[in-house]
Amino acid sequence: MDDFDTIYERAAARHGGSDVIEARLSKVKSTRQLKAVKDDRWLAEIAKRIFQAGFVWKIIEAKWPGFEEAFEQFDVGHVAHLSDDEIDDLLKDTRIVRNGQKIIAVRDNAIFLSELQQEHGSAAKFFADWPSDDLIGLLDLMKNRGARLGGMTGCYFLRFMGKESFIFSRDVTAALISMGVVDKAPTSKVARQKVQAAFNEWKEESGRNITHISQVLAMSADG
Repeated sequence: MDDFDTIYERAAARHGGSDVIEARLSKVKSTRQLKAVKDDRWLAEIAKRIFQAGFVWKIIEAKWPGFEEAFEQFDVGHVAHLSDDEIDDLLKDTRIVRNGQKIIAVRDNAIFLSELQQEHGSAAKFFADWPSDDLIGLLDLMKNRGARLGGMTGCYFLRFMGKESFIFSRDVTAALISMGVVDKAPTSKVARQKVQAAFNEWKEESGRNITHISQVLAMSADG
C-alpha cells in the first residue's frame, strides 16, 4: 500500500498540480457544525439521494422545490406519520417523481430519524458524533436501520451533508485494488474493514480528513 504522499503526488501529476487538487476538495463540516443542522435537512438530503439513485440528478434538482412542498419541508414528525392515504396522494402529486417505493422509503427513513432523536437527542447529534475511524460501521447501520441507504446512496448522503466520509466510487475502488488494499470491489465485511484500516492509516500519517483522502485517492486512479 502506498503512503499518502505518494498517492497525492500521483494525483497532482495527473490533474495539473496541487492547486488543482486542493480546489477540488469538498468542504467538510466540523462536529459542531453538523450538530447545528436541523433534522429536517438530514431527512431532505436522504430523500434527495434516494430519488437521485438510478435517475438523472438534474431532473431531481429541478423538481426539488416541489419535493420540499409535497413533503412539508421534510418535517421528520410529519413524514414519519404519513398515512397510507397520504402516500397515495403523493403517488398522484406531479410536483415530485412518483415512485412508490422511494416515497415509502422517505417515510421509513423519517421513522429511522425519529428513533435516533429518541436515542440521542437529535439525528444530527448521532451523525455528528459517529467516529470517522468506523465509517463502515455507520454505513452498515444506515443500511440495516434505514431504507434504501445501502450502496452508494448512503455514501453520497454523508458526503453531501459534509460528514467526513469516503465513497466507493469506481476510481476509489480502482485505486484500492491497484495498491493491494483489496483484490476486488469491497463488498464483504472483511474487505470493507481493510478499506477502513487503510483510510485510518492515511489519515494518521497525513493529518487530512477522510473525505479529502477519498477524493485524492480517486484523482490518483488511472483513467
